[in-house]
Order: sequence, then C-alpha cells, then structure tokens
Amino acid sequence: MTRHGWSNWGRTQSARPAQVIQPSTAENVSKAVTRATATGHRVKAVGSGHSFSAIAVAPEIQIDLHQLSGILHVDTHRRRVRVGGGTRLWQLSRLLAPYGLALENMGDIDRQTISGAISTGTHGTGATFGGLATQVVGLTLVAGDGQVVHIDELRNAELLPAARVGLGALGVIVEVTLQCVPSFAIRAVEKVEPLHDVLDSFDQRMTQADHFEFFWLPHTDVALTKTNTRLPAQSSANRAGQLRHRIEQELLENGVLGAVCALGSAAPATVPVLNRAVIRCAGEREHIQQSDRVFTSPRRVRFREMEYAIPYESAVDAFEEVRRLIAERGWRIGFPIEVRASAADENWLSMAYGRRSAYIAVHRYVRDDPAEYFCAVEQIMRRYDGRPHWGKMHNRTALDLKGSYPRFDDFLTARDQLDPQRVFANDYLRSVLGA
Repeated sequence: MTRHGWSNWGRTQSARPAQVIQPSTAENVSKAVTRATATGHRVKAVGSGHSFSAIAVAPEIQIDLHQLSGILHVDTHRRRVRVGGGTRLWQLSRLLAPYGLALENMGDIDRQTISGAISTGTHGTGATFGGLATQVVGLTLVAGDGQVVHIDELRNAELLPAARVGLGALGVIVEVTLQCVPSFAIRAVEKVEPLHDVLDSFDQRMTQADHFEFFWLPHTDVALTKTNTRLPAQSSANRAGQLRHRIEQELLENGVLGAVCALGSAAPATVPVLNRAVIRCAGEREHIQQSDRVFTSPRRVRFREMEYAIPYESAVDAFEEVRRLIAERGWRIGFPIEVRASAADENWLSMAYGRRSAYIAVHRYVRDDPAEYFCAVEQIMRRYDGRPHWGKMHNRTALDLKGSYPRFDDFLTARDQLDPQRVFANDYLRSVLGA
C-alpha cells in the first residue's frame, strides 16, 4: 500500500484515500478520528487487505494499523493475551509460542490482522469450535467521537456480542484480548476419497474428528479430505511427513494449481481434464506439527471467493445443488469448493449466530469473471437461509440480511451509540447495514 493507492489481495477492490494515517498509539487514532469528525470526513481502518468485499475501502481517510501490533500484556494464569489490533495472525502464533499458548482454532489463511479477522467473522472448521471472534474476551476501540472505549466482561459488557464481529462499523479496534489455550500439536491426515463416501458420512466425519473439511474440484468424482486430531504439544513430530507436506503444499496447492488455473483460464475447455490431472497428483499424506502450521496454508495463487454459512443440517443438500448447477450450466470451474463447519456462537453478526453452521466456499481464479457463478450459487444459499461471509464477495443488502440475523436491530442500536455520525461508514456498510 502507498499513499497513492490501495488494492486488496484479491484485486477486487481499490481506493485512493485522500489521506493515509499510520498511528502507533491509541491516542494517535483518537486524535485522527476526532479531527475527522470535526471536519465531516469519513475514516476507515485497514489491516492486510485480505477481504474480497468492499468492507475495508476507505472513502476519505485510511488508518493503517500495522504499527499497532505485538503483545501488550500476558496473563499466564488465565491464559489471556492482549495484543495490538494490527497484529498479523502469523505473527501472533509465533508471539504466543514462548508462553506455551496458542489460539484454540484458526482459519486457513494467517495473513490477516487480528482486528480485521474478527471484524469480518473469520473462522476455521470443527463442529465443536467457534470462529476466531469467539476467542475474544475483550477489546478496545476508538468510537466515532474519538473516545477510547474498553469492552470486556466488566466494562460495557453489553457491547461485546456486537463488537466482536463489528464489520468496522463501531470503531477502530486498537487492542484485542484473547482467551488462549495451552500449545498443542495436530496430526493431520489428508486423503483423496470418493465424493459419495464423504457426503454419505459427512456428519459422522464432522462430529467424530476434532477438525474436518473437504475440498471438491469440479468435474471430478472425488474429494480431498483433511482430518485433524489435536495432540499434546510435545507429541513427536514426523519430520519426513512435515517435509513432504511442505513440498506438496508448494508444488501442488500453489505451483500446479497456479499453472492449471492459468491454462484453464486461457482455454476453458481443458478445465475438466486439468482438474482430473490435479487430483491424480494428490496422494495420501500424514504429518504432525504445531497447531498453527496445520491450520493455515500459504495461498500464492490469487483468487476471488464467496462463502456462505447455512444450517449445519443442510450442508449436503446445498452442496449437491451447487454440483448440479455447475453441470447444468456447463461451466468450467478450475478452483476447488471448500466445505467446513463450526459450532454456534452468540455474536450478533456472526455467520454462526445461534446455530451450528456449515460453510460452503466457492472460488474463481483472479483472471476469471466470478459474477455469473457466484450469483447463481448465492441464490441456492439464500434458499437455505444462508449468511454471507462479511469479508468475501456477495450481493446482499440490509433489506434481505435483517431477517437472517435475530439481533440485527440490536447491532444497529450499538452502532448508533458508538458512531452516531457514521464516521466509519463507507458504501459497503451503507449497503449491508442501511443508511
């Protein structure tokens, strides 16, 4: 990012803010917001730019949080850690390690800042585990009047379910306090299995494993399954398995996938053959590593993504509809579809609010137009009362989102309290929350 322009990782959004501010303290943020409020300007905080939606697009003043990073306080007895809002997740994992601590669960990308990840509802997989925001026990934000507001179990506790997944609409998050767990390792087993077997045993796999997910590459009849089992931190690492895992990640998930996507984009008719070739390259592998090394993967092939959360019980039916849609339309889709699940939570604008959820994510290579594919899949997800990931592409507005979130009006009330003048508004927030 430069002062002259900003774009997100997926190249779906760009902005030319009139001013870019890089504060190093909460007081600096407060002063910047106070000035903006006094002059009638709009402010938007930005982390690493890993959202595909326009949620982080700054209309006038952009606040870059990268200097507000690192561990600020550790309570080893309660296993709680307070960190700067601009701390990247990959940095956070390394910073926690010397204290024997880890995040309970993570998504599969760790480039985001902690404030951006929780604000958009970032999650991983595991039927008994919540998203990243469920690990937040407190946070500090700068509200629309420039005031520094502390929110935790003892201070402004009524705002915590709103602020954990706040879409950047309530203020600039400058600090986050996380409930961590003792460090742990994971045994990861990855296999290529018949798709019908995976779908027939979907609930059994999800409920019996600590963490389970699968990827389906369109135009094939198999799925790549990933089953993760939590182990004590001192569990013996399989060095050979680790090395093979790293090599195959780079060669298959990045090198081969990137080449196939580029070729398929130039010659769509080749996509089915290419997808089947990719699957033949993927063999069974098993490795034991520390949790963050297993949860996350490097993503070097740029793509666009839309993800929906639907009631857990509808996962297989909704997935099958997407499969039929691709076949009926004759589309050539070269990027995998990802299916995960999580526990219900109590955060008002969380995709998993009040219900155990399954997640279906569809992707398109960065050079391919995703509009027709994403719009059609979105219509399927809406029939299952799907909720879109706030940081990923979708076409929903406040008019039709309100019915999917029982506490939607309560969130708007919290917004009125913390940002009555809409200092943090942009076009995206006006669309999904209303004017």
